[in-house]
Amino acid sequence: MSNGIELYLRAKEMKVVYMSAGQGNIPDDIIEAVLQHHDIVDTVSKYVHLTKQGKYMKGLCPFHSEKTPSFTVTPDRQIFYCYGCGAGGNAIKFMMEIEGLSFPEAVRTMAEESHIPLGEWQGRESSHQHPELDRLLQAYELTSKMYHFLLKNTEHGKPAMEYLRSRGFSDKIIDQFQIGYAPNRWDTIVQFLEKRSFDPVEMEKGGLISPRHEGDGYVDRFRDRIMFPIWNRNGKVIAFAGRILGEGQPKYLNSPETKLFNKSRTLYNLHHAKTSIRKLRQSVLFEGYGDIISAWEAGVQNGVAAMGTALTEHHATMLKGLCDEVIICYDGDRAGQAAALKNFPLLENAGLHVKVALVSDGMDPDDFIREYGGERFQRQIIESAVSTVKFKLIYLKKNHILQEEEGRIAYSREALNVIAPLSSPTEREVYLREVSAEVKVDFETLKQECNLLRQSLQKKQNIGDNNENGWNNGRHKKGQVSTPNLLPAYHVAERRLLHWMMQDLEAAEYVEKHLGDAFNIEDHAAIAAYLYAYYAQGKLPDTSRFISSLQDDRLEKNVSSIMMMDAPGVWTPHILDDYIHQVRKFPLQEQLDLKREEMRAAERVGDFLRAAQIASEIIALERQ
Repeated sequence: MSNGIELYLRAKEMKVVYMSAGQGNIPDDIIEAVLQHHDIVDTVSKYVHLTKQGKYMKGLCPFHSEKTPSFTVTPDRQIFYCYGCGAGGNAIKFMMEIEGLSFPEAVRTMAEESHIPLGEWQGRESSHQHPELDRLLQAYELTSKMYHFLLKNTEHGKPAMEYLRSRGFSDKIIDQFQIGYAPNRWDTIVQFLEKRSFDPVEMEKGGLISPRHEGDGYVDRFRDRIMFPIWNRNGKVIAFAGRILGEGQPKYLNSPETKLFNKSRTLYNLHHAKTSIRKLRQSVLFEGYGDIISAWEAGVQNGVAAMGTALTEHHATMLKGLCDEVIICYDGDRAGQAAALKNFPLLENAGLHVKVALVSDGMDPDDFIREYGGERFQRQIIESAVSTVKFKLIYLKKNHILQEEEGRIAYSREALNVIAPLSSPTEREVYLREVSAEVKVDFETLKQECNLLRQSLQKKQNIGDNNENGWNNGRHKKGQVSTPNLLPAYHVAERRLLHWMMQDLEAAEYVEKHLGDAFNIEDHAAIAAYLYAYYAQGKLPDTSRFISSLQDDRLEKNVSSIMMMDAPGVWTPHILDDYIHQVRKFPLQEQLDLKREEMRAAERVGDFLRAAQIASEIIALERQ
């Protein structure tokens, strides 16, 4: 492969960014060991429920909302690809996307899980790769320490410290959660960062400071607030939540979303709690920072919370990767109960078993712990959590007066709508007996009505299964997925060539010799160039390892998509020549179309000499 490195360098000069910007100087043997120890099916199955369909594994995509599975894992090629959103790659790429990690962070995390020695490389990203993010992380860490210092060691922080102690927060817990205080001044953090030579424009973009409403300059984003650092799952401060100390709105102010901080992909306290969550295979989902911290001190150390946003599918997926069961422990008021109900399907669709902790009306978990203590909180609230069905029945019952006949009838009908869809006859009978006792209606009568309702639901479901847009409508057979829109012949030819090239060194050598980098689609040309370089280093065909050498999101998706094509059969030089001809023909065809248009334009203006010259050029092109 004499031209491999040359083509590789040429690919670097293209407008598309390809080179491994996130890979850094990670030794190849570590990357290969990580991929060898982390089977793609095992890795994905921690987050996605997969079912076997032919040679593929299928499931609902964790990266976008869908009801029909389009997320596909190919065990023999060790890759995943979603036909819905285009996400694709190998096991390392999956971990990057699902956990929000950089390439080095994903490699380090997976290596540590498999006890792969890292040697001199410890998974640290070199400073030249993400300088802006590195500076921002440093600024957040220093700012967090500054807020903590101001809380514990200054007159400004005394009222905040008194408030925290009145809430039962010990010095130990304040230190562990690095709680701080932002003084009621306009420029404390602005000056603090400027003295350390941080660029105020970067700091403003990163959410640490704000531009002045009038005139130039910047002001502190947080003032007169108790500060709670927000960490990513690796324990790096990426944002803050500030609780106002006095009266005013908003009660809590979060950092804006930045390159570091995405609320829909971040769970508060996950870096503290993940060890306990993994050990117990259970997580407790709280609403607020105070609830988590109080519960931690009470011995419940597997608690996390979404921050100023509704629970998202990504949050549910993150939890599914760590545990099997989630206990929702929200406030005991109507709003908290409604939020719990809203989150049931989100968590259950992620494959989690869900239970609900019943906090007394008008109290939140923090209130309960302060009034009754941690031991009672664990025993009475966490350990006594009820099933989602039981919680729904309790919630419905509050809307009716069971002492009245109308209330009992209305409640029993609503309760049957909850019980009838349950697949387990045992579960249905348990709940029906409870409702029977509550509404004073004969059990057999309720059971008969429940069975009629189930039959009605099953009929509707069967009708839905025959929907022409459904998964089992005949368009998806033997694990195949729906095909994309028809592509031009040259486009299909390039994809088939790359498909063979990634699986066969000889095919790649043949295409390099007879086509080189003359692919019409820029991404295809880049993939080919990197593939030539990959083989030039003496490596053998391996789609998963080749993907790791790319480190470009778009190219990784393209490679995954190409490798999910139906196998084009055994190649021969004659077949490759046919496809190469299709690829080479396209630019000539474009030139022909352009020349014909030029000839027609010359004829329209009466320039027949020019038209004749163009006609001879067209004949030459057609011969090619």
